[in-house]
Parts: sequence; C-alpha cells; structure tokens
Amino acid sequence: MSAPLSSRLTVGSGSLAREIAILARAGDAPGLFWLGGFRSDMMGSKAMALDALGQERGLAVTRFDYSGHGISGGDFNDGTISRWLEEAQAVLATTTGPQIIIGSSMGGWIALLLARALLKAGTSAQGLVLVAPAPDMTHELMGPGFTLEEHQALQANGYVEQPSAYSEQPYRINQALLEDGEQHLLFGSVIETGCPVTILQGGQDEDVPAAHAIRLVTHILHDPVTLTLIPDGDHRLSRPQDLERLRDAVLRLVEAK
Repeated sequence: MSAPLSSRLTVGSGSLAREIAILARAGDAPGLFWLGGFRSDMMGSKAMALDALGQERGLAVTRFDYSGHGISGGDFNDGTISRWLEEAQAVLATTTGPQIIIGSSMGGWIALLLARALLKAGTSAQGLVLVAPAPDMTHELMGPGFTLEEHQALQANGYVEQPSAYSEQPYRINQALLEDGEQHLLFGSVIETGCPVTILQGGQDEDVPAAHAIRLVTHILHDPVTLTLIPDGDHRLSRPQDLERLRDAVLRLVEAK
C-alpha cells in the first residue's frame, strides 16, 4: 500500500492564518483520526502505530500537527484550546465516511469537544479512544499546581515555564491558554459523545492521574464507556504492550461497524 499523502491546510485568515501539516493514508472507513497531546506531534509512537494498523487493515488514517507543533506553521505560544480545536475541526472536515477519533492527553479533551460539535451538527463519530485523557486540563491539572512563584511569574510575564519530563526544553504555559480553556470546560455537566468511548489510563501516570479518568467516566452517562486501567502504565502508554492495547481498542470499534 502507498505511503500517506502529505498536504497542508490553511486554517484561519489574515494574521490568524496558519499552515497545518497533514499526513493522510487512503483507505476504507471507518477512518482513524489522530489527535496528539500538548507539545507532541504526529510522528510519535502511538500515531505511528495507528498508521501501521491502517496500512495493515486497509483503513484510512489521518494525522496532523496542531499549529506550533511538529512541522505545522504558527507559534506554539499563540496556542489555545479554541485555536487547536478549530484546526482539528478543519482537518476532520477533509475526511470522508465515519471516523474513529483517537486522542491522547490534551488530544482526549479535543476529541470530546469534537464529538460534541459533531452531535450539534447532527452526526457523530463511530467511536472515541482516549489515551490518558486530560479534559479541562488548564483548569484542573495546570493552574492548581502552580507555586506562589509561578503565580507571580504568570502575572508579571503572562506565562510560566515548567520543566518537562519529555523534552530538554521547559513547557511554557501561557495566560491566554489558561483563560481560553475556561470556555471549553466539560466537568460539571453530562458529557455527550453520541458514540462508544474507550479510555486507556496508566495507574502510574504523574501528569494525568487515574482519578481524572475515573471522574471523566462519571460524566459520560448516556453513551457506553469502557475504562481500562493499566496499573504499571505511565502517561505515555507507548510500550509495546500499551500500543497493543491501543490497537485492540481501535479494532473493537472498527469491527462494530
């Protein structure tokens, strides 16, 4: 089977325009639509495992980098949930047929927001697979952990920098990201997806605690949801056995068509 087709999509206009890099593998439905995490890209191990699954099974697979991530245009420091959600919606609109939306960490939040938008438009995803999902992360997981010094830096500079376990460069968390996140909070009301939901969560995840995934389950009241807790799993869930669980979760939704 041929390699994925590389393309670019302009999202936004004028000073807000940014070029989004896409890799799309042609194939049958349901397509697999990948949403990466905060500061990750479409060449990560989970994204590549999904592309390999699509190649093996003849399924369409769509991956992309948010603005400021990977090889897409735009400045990471301009990034907000609204901005990255807009890009996800624009890329999703380029796909055909039903889609299984797979989101990791922040991508899990965006996947839930995408599912809600699809329902409002009168359609739905075929299913969601959420890996260490981080809905409401700006409100629940970022801000509450700031030290007094970080709160002071946020007020003085408009951003906080924190060390990253995944990069030599620190994470920069901007005030605009935190403020914009308040517009997209999901906890506190029923979360409607219109499709089956599978959650894969590591028990040793220090970035998105298992309790966060359990809380998410309590908000999904009208759709079937399965939570798999992996006791020794970390946030990445990228070990061979973790990727096999991801593959199995996706295939169950594929075969349910």
